Amino acid sequence: MTDKYPGLSFYTDRHGKVRWRYRTKERVVSLPAPDQPGFKEAYQAAVEGRKAPKAPVVRMPGAALPGTFGAATQRLKVSVKWLAHDEATRRKNTRLIDEFLDLRVVPDNSLTWRDVPVKNLRRAHVEELLGRFIATPHKAKHLLVAIRKLVYVGLRQDWIETDPTASVEWRPAYTGWKTWPRDAMEQFERRWPVGTSARTCYGLALWLGNRRGDVAGLRWDQRVTHRVLIDGVERQFDGFDIVQAKNKGRTGGKRLFVPVTPMLAEILDAADRRGETVLVTGYGQPFSAKSLTGAMAHWCALAGLPKGLTLHGLRKSLGVYLAEAEASTRQMMDVLGHDDIDHAELYSREASQVRLAVQGMDRVVRLVTRKPLLGETVGEPRGEPPHNQLINNDNGGPGGCIETFDLIVFFAG
Repeated sequence: MTDKYPGLSFYTDRHGKVRWRYRTKERVVSLPAPDQPGFKEAYQAAVEGRKAPKAPVVRMPGAALPGTFGAATQRLKVSVKWLAHDEATRRKNTRLIDEFLDLRVVPDNSLTWRDVPVKNLRRAHVEELLGRFIATPHKAKHLLVAIRKLVYVGLRQDWIETDPTASVEWRPAYTGWKTWPRDAMEQFERRWPVGTSARTCYGLALWLGNRRGDVAGLRWDQRVTHRVLIDGVERQFDGFDIVQAKNKGRTGGKRLFVPVTPMLAEILDAADRRGETVLVTGYGQPFSAKSLTGAMAHWCALAGLPKGLTLHGLRKSLGVYLAEAEASTRQMMDVLGHDDIDHAELYSREASQVRLAVQGMDRVVRLVTRKPLLGETVGEPRGEPPHNQLINNDNGGPGGCIETFDLIVFFAG
């Protein structure tokens, strides 16, 4: 071997290990063993008097340094809470976490947050990260939630003592999904008659208020009849017994009974009944939840509707219908399956502003002037008994001989 490579020799160190080297009068260069990878490149570099190139460091898939955000991600994805999330939630959080891990800590340095110890995170770092997404505030909000998940792993593993994200709040203005205007609904209904998959999908989303997963998975055998005692009278209702897909893996999903309205009954009577699910493709097969988003966009485009009208927007439209019909917040929550009262009140804010404003000012008119309602002809308000007018004093203001009964009527009605 030494004859083949001039200058190559070996020796045994004090630990009994054989060492190889390139040796001349001018220098001695340590080399890997001739049977090891990279020996020939290292020997040639030693002969030429230059440094041998270092082998590139290759990150193994899934490798992470102990106590880092990369390691926290690995532990998060095997936790019970993570596994209880539905597939869509896990996919969304994975995308956000991966984006965070690949962000550079400092723009001009290759270090990413994947290799940063969790204990080194500070509040200023979190605020700076959120500031990078100021143009997409909702994404920044979801990114903050994703970072918190990793910090909680660090807290449970004693990698960090306090949560630096606890005092960071990011609440962008939220308007929710776009409600379908009435003229857009009429245009869609003209293009897609009852009996088509487009109209069936539309009807389920609008008149049951279902999310896309529940629309896709709704089965005919979920249609049941319930007897309910209302105002002392027993009434029979036809409807769907639904277990919402959202949080089904974590909490079992929320169970709802939603009555079938005459508007939906017309659609169901003409629907294709070849499959187990209410909504089927042209081949009689169920839709996947994910495919419904693209399908609704395609149906809207064929109906000549602008972009932005979504399946979830129909669910919100039902919420607005409920609000305009003066349904209580609790009634809206039980129809739509919300646990958060803020979501239900969002529909009330979306209800017809003109109608609600006129109704409110009607009450002011009745209280203060006793004049007709806004928009009515002159005369006594409908359903209101006539009242005595207050007597004016000499200065033109209320006064004079005012009876106690007049004051009671004015303030108490």
